Amino acid sequence: MALPLFPPTEDPGPDFAGLVRRLAHLERSGPVHLSPTGTQGYGEARHGTTVVALRFAEGIVMAGDRRATEGHTIAHRAMEKVFPADRYSAVAIAGAAGPAVEMVRLFQTQLEHYEKVEGVVLSLEGKANQLSQMVREHLPMAMQGLAVVPLFAGYDLARQTGRIFTYDVTGGHYEETEHNATGSGGRDARTTVKLGYRTGMARDEAVELAIEALYEAADEDSATGGPDLIRGIYPLVATVTEEGYGAVAEEEVAERFSALVERRRAEGRQP
Repeated sequence: MALPLFPPTEDPGPDFAGLVRRLAHLERSGPVHLSPTGTQGYGEARHGTTVVALRFAEGIVMAGDRRATEGHTIAHRAMEKVFPADRYSAVAIAGAAGPAVEMVRLFQTQLEHYEKVEGVVLSLEGKANQLSQMVREHLPMAMQGLAVVPLFAGYDLARQTGRIFTYDVTGGHYEETEHNATGSGGRDARTTVKLGYRTGMARDEAVELAIEALYEAADEDSATGGPDLIRGIYPLVATVTEEGYGAVAEEEVAERFSALVERRRAEGRQP
């Protein structure tokens, strides 16, 4: 297959999504007529639920539960909602699962494409703006009940600090100073983080607080999945620091949840 050639005024440059559209690989078949349940007449769409991010001394921690729901039914118990966007950033998803995962894959490719074309890594603010544009382009589907609300965070190499960005369905993005959470259990997760957060936390303290936030969200929100001790399924937790993106080992997450449950029992609170 020959490489496509564009006149200077139509060259998409480092915009991978623009390149795909120009090559007509991204076909739009017109509006989708949805049933009152918010899908194309095949029942409920799968939705991801609660994700949380917070800053600590060396960067950021991001965590997400594993449950996906279809209405009031558990559709998937081990869905992944936390992804590396590139070496120094992470994105977590809440909302309609299918479009959300597709958006993440396109976002990852866009950042890689930009770096290869321009020869430099896009700034963290530039990455946040790129994701904002993708969310904005998804607005017609959001208006039909298939909203995607990501949570984006990373390590800013220029400022030498972790930064967190939240989004709304229109593509608006807003920088959070210390922490945030979104999804159906986001309110309970935010409350837990707000009560336990302090500036300059160590990595272990931040991971512990993120885990506790998801635990409390799962306790109050039926769509948020807590630790499944029987199946060995635990929320995904990752950090982004000056060293880059790193997933927290499942063994560590399991140990921390087990310790949390034991503390609840010792305090006379039902786990």
